[in-house]
Amino acid sequence: MHKEVDRSLTGKIGRVTGRIGPGTVGEVMLPFHGGTSAFHAHPFDKSSVFNVGDEVLVIYYEPPGTVFVDDLPDVLKAAR
Repeated sequence: MHKEVDRSLTGKIGRVTGRIGPGTVGEVMLPFHGGTSAFHAHPFDKSSVFNVGDEVLVIYYEPPGTVFVDDLPDVLKAAR
């Protein structure tokens, strides 16, 4: 049986509200269903650290409430 992958948050930009790092569960606020919601967050590469206030890019969403994030690419930083 093939599990459907939910990509609704992939590519969204969020703000870290709880430090994200290896071996820890961080938190990120993301636009979701017309509002903003908190999601558990982990570093996509399993080694990066993101501090409170950092902007991050969602690489993978694991419903119902976990995302895997990475650095915001320079091209997106420049556009902000």
